[in-house]
Amino acid sequence: MHIQITDHAAARLTESLNDQPGYFKVFYDTEGCGCNGIIVILLIDEPAALDEQIETNLVPFYVDPKQQLNLEQQMKLDSEPNYASFTLSSDAGVLSSNVRVRDIRAVAAGSSSASDACSLK
Repeated sequence: MHIQITDHAAARLTESLNDQPGYFKVFYDTEGCGCNGIIVILLIDEPAALDEQIETNLVPFYVDPKQQLNLEQQMKLDSEPNYASFTLSSDAGVLSSNVRVRDIRAVAAGSSSASDACSLK
C-alpha cells in the first residue's frame, strides 16, 4: 500500500505535528459519527502492535490491518490552500474529500488542537 502526498498536504501534515513527536495513522472512524464512517488521519504516540505500515513519499503512515478494506493499494493525499481538510483519492475515484487530522497523542490531551473527527469546522 502506498500514499503519494502532495507538497501542500505534506506541509500541512508536518505543521499538524506542532513540533511534537508522533505518527500518522489512517483510520476509518465509525464511532459516534451518525454516518457510515469517515476516513481520518490520527496523530498517535506510537503505532499499535498489529498496525501495518503504509509507504509514503513523506513519512510512513500506519493502518490497522482490519481497516485496509476501506482503502486502495495506491492512493493520493492532497489538500487545498483555503480548505481545512484533505482529499484521499485513488485511480478508482475519491475515497474522501473531507479527511481531517485528529490529534490523540498524550501531548495533545486537553489541548484545543484535539478535535472530534466527525465535527466539521
